[in-house]
Amino acid sequence: MSKFNLVATSAMGVEGLVADEVKALGYETRTENGKVYFQGDETAIARANMWLRVADRVRIIVGEFHAKTFDDLFEQTKALAWEKYLPVDAAFPVAGKSVKSTLYSVPDCQAIVKKAIVERLNRAYKRSGFLSESGPLFKLEVSILKDKVTLTIDTSGTGLHRRGYRVGQGDAPIKETLAAALVTLTRWNPDRPFMDPLCGSGTIPIEAAMIGQNIAPGTNRDFLSEEWPWMGQTVWDRVREEAEDLAKYDQPLMITGSDVDGRMVKVAEENAIEAGFADLIQWKQQDLKDLSIEGVNGVMVGNPPYGERLGEIAEAEDITRALGKVMEEHPSWSVYMISPLENFEELYGKKATRKRKLFNGFIRTDYYQFWGKRV
Repeated sequence: MSKFNLVATSAMGVEGLVADEVKALGYETRTENGKVYFQGDETAIARANMWLRVADRVRIIVGEFHAKTFDDLFEQTKALAWEKYLPVDAAFPVAGKSVKSTLYSVPDCQAIVKKAIVERLNRAYKRSGFLSESGPLFKLEVSILKDKVTLTIDTSGTGLHRRGYRVGQGDAPIKETLAAALVTLTRWNPDRPFMDPLCGSGTIPIEAAMIGQNIAPGTNRDFLSEEWPWMGQTVWDRVREEAEDLAKYDQPLMITGSDVDGRMVKVAEENAIEAGFADLIQWKQQDLKDLSIEGVNGVMVGNPPYGERLGEIAEAEDITRALGKVMEEHPSWSVYMISPLENFEELYGKKATRKRKLFNGFIRTDYYQFWGKRV
């Protein structure tokens, strides 16, 4: 087995959660903004893709160096052992980005990196001319930040938020990775009731169910690196068997999702069926004002409307007021809401126990946490 330098990328603000997930898999970590670095073999690549709920994707770091000229970029790229990763027939498109760097022309950087790799592979495989690129796909990226070049290969393919269960969605769906982060931050366990009263297409309750039954988020999807010859099918078979063995399909759950829009409740039900939770999550069409809450010491998580336009702001504020009024009657429940509304606490009628800054896409939000009084 080989040893790789790996990085799990994530949204800003949830790197600590990703680091915890990587550590739980048995790997030591180093964390920077939006990145968690670790080392591991082929099995580590497969396990990280299979199990990381909050990360965006997992990349192999092929090389890092400083470059201020195109010659520097070409020669240092060519000096890397690309043949260790890319077979002779590999298809390897190069994407790129450059921030605050001397080499600011991204198309030129991409072309130079591509040319350098072709020369390296031709020499390694004793070929000349063009490579066929008719084989497995390796998505490369050249990223330059303040003249530091990082060359990586994406092992995930489509982002890790693509769990494979979403057959329908609403106008502004929350990413599965962020939904998993919201649930994880509550420290909910399946012995407690869980509810999302603004469930939309059902992402938060479905992610809670996956966490509650310890179902690996990558169970029902494929990954780009599964096609790579040096990864080996036995590696993936073992990792999938491990995921199956660790799943707790018999774990009972008390999870409810509700929404005022009956059409969205139907979509949520269909997504839950696709995820394998046909009978495990209760779905209801109900207005927030009429919310029926059963049990004590429950956890409520929601992603209320943000109100980005004037008319919608009033609606978002009304929802927040209504939620605060309803939850006054359930003091043992802990409530967690993600919102960009700066006056959320005032509208809710209570000061949050804790707030945490998070980004929903490019929208800066706060995760308002109102801890209940356990009974």
